[in-house]
Amino acid sequence: MSIRRERRGGRAIGLVIAMSAVLSGCDYWPPALQTQIEQLRSELQTVTMEKAQLQTQMASLTKTKDDLQMQVDDLVRTNRDKSAMIASLQSSVSALQDRLAKSSKPASAKVASTKPATTKPAIKPAVKTATKVPAKKKTAAVH
Repeated sequence: MSIRRERRGGRAIGLVIAMSAVLSGCDYWPPALQTQIEQLRSELQTVTMEKAQLQTQMASLTKTKDDLQMQVDDLVRTNRDKSAMIASLQSSVSALQDRLAKSSKPASAKVASTKPATTKPAIKPAVKTATKVPAKKKTAAVH
């Protein structure tokens, strides 16, 4: 039984020493541990600065992306408007061509039916008309 008492006493003394060390706030740090702590603090500061720089870059890139997306949206809208305008103009041109074709067919049919087959074609007098100078076409500047 004396061995048990000594074990209990030894444990109690160890517990008291540990509690007193915890409660007293032991301020002793080995030099190697202090160096390691300072190194970790330095690395933390470096990483924090890098994180701030990356966040700034990310904000700048996000703003640039938004600006470019707005430009793309504007260009898509303009392209859609121009495509609709081209389609409208093409349908107008084809309608005018159809009208022209329809109006020229009856006139040529009337001329052919009113001429007698035995008459000579009329000789036109040779009159020179003033030659017209074609207007210069402006080319659209592409930007």
